[in-house]
Amino acid sequence: MSKVGFDNQKYLSMQSEQIRNRIAQFGGKLYLEFGGKLFDDYHASRVLPGFAPDSKMRMLQQLKDDVEIVITINASDIETNKMRADLGITYDEDVLRLIDTFRELDLYVGSVVLTRYDGQASANAFLKQLTALGIKCYRHYPIAGYPSDIKHIVSDDGLGKNEYIETTRSLVVITAPGPGSGKMATCLSQLYHDHNRGITAGYAKFETFPIWNLPLKHPVNLAYEAATADLNDVNMIDPFHLEAYGETAVNYNRDVEIFPVLNAMFERIAGTSPYKSPTDMGVNMAGNCIIDDKICCDASRMEILRRYYSASVNKLRSFGEGTDVMKLKLLMNQAGMTPDKCKLVKAALNKEKETGAPAGAIELPDGTIVTGKTSSTLGAASALLLNALKTLGHIDDELLLISAQVLEPICELKTNYLKHRNPRLHTDEVLMSLTISALTNPVASAAKEQLANLHGSNAHFSVIISDEDEKILRRLGINVSCEAKYENKRLYHSH
Repeated sequence: MSKVGFDNQKYLSMQSEQIRNRIAQFGGKLYLEFGGKLFDDYHASRVLPGFAPDSKMRMLQQLKDDVEIVITINASDIETNKMRADLGITYDEDVLRLIDTFRELDLYVGSVVLTRYDGQASANAFLKQLTALGIKCYRHYPIAGYPSDIKHIVSDDGLGKNEYIETTRSLVVITAPGPGSGKMATCLSQLYHDHNRGITAGYAKFETFPIWNLPLKHPVNLAYEAATADLNDVNMIDPFHLEAYGETAVNYNRDVEIFPVLNAMFERIAGTSPYKSPTDMGVNMAGNCIIDDKICCDASRMEILRRYYSASVNKLRSFGEGTDVMKLKLLMNQAGMTPDKCKLVKAALNKEKETGAPAGAIELPDGTIVTGKTSSTLGAASALLLNALKTLGHIDDELLLISAQVLEPICELKTNYLKHRNPRLHTDEVLMSLTISALTNPVASAAKEQLANLHGSNAHFSVIISDEDEKILRRLGINVSCEAKYENKRLYHSH
């Protein structure tokens, strides 16, 4: 049974109500800037066990009659083919994916805005593609002096030269494929145009992390710093909130730094600012829905540890300079979590020491730890996966889930015909073999039925596993980390 530390239903209810209240505060029209991921928010689900990855989408579905979605994309990102690293697709491709996803969920997508548009050839081609698909498009231009030259920005030559986005709903959600897409500038542009048209409208920000009403060094907030270590985001006490209300609230450096400028823009656009602090701008209710602080703290410490291992592996692979590794070490110490304190890491390393072969350990949702080691036919990840399924299905460890008659021909195929140097089966090959075996073997069938129960498990390996193994384990809902060490000493390692 998975441990739950977050009340997702309460969150959906409170968050929807908070947004409705903010719409009413501004007379019936609100531009809501969405930070982070609108769906597939797996970071939140890992650090707040019980938080559903699609919670934000479900919350918007409760407001769907009032919601209009506007997607922004930086024209320069189209020109440079900027990629979403987690999906392996370009930002312009992700815009199309987002539109499809929103429509499938019966959410209205009103338009796409190309920000910092300067006649780029790729941006023009994308505009033409969107128009042919029947999607309304708008262009917003680079503004000299943004964001510091407020007098110029808030003028007809600044925000005023942007194309006005025609919207029809009371809640306009501004989202994007990734950071730097111009969401904030789009909101400001709309407020400027609406004010000139005599339309009353407001602005708010929906950013899940850091959670403003948790302590600065709470593990959940430290886990957010860990997740953005490569961006150098830093959590901090909101000085404007403290001065205005005498209350401590947590925000992060970029919002605190930009707030005086934003506040001045609000005052210049509307004559007065509705906010006294960057925390005031937010509508996040997540902190009010934590029902077991210890569970969330433990989960957040594990997340920080995973981020540390991931950064260490990337450094070894020369994907990073390693500066984030040092920051993550500091965050681990602040959270009171180091590798030597993690029973999962200890189990994996001890298994390797006992067997002399690469090994792994998995902590199942009920807290049970299972280990697995590399053999002549199975890699560490494959062996661990089968052992975990046996444990979940209460299957005797001595029983074979996949017979040698199935395994050996596959290994022979890999080496003799496909010319692989390594005969061992990866997790995808093991799952295929298990599925075939399940047709005639009741024990294999019983093990296969346990796959769904792996969701929420944590796994650690004594060496770097293949990208394919890691991808399969993640698809099964397993959180994976690896020691920054290769299985062998060869110079070339296929990922």
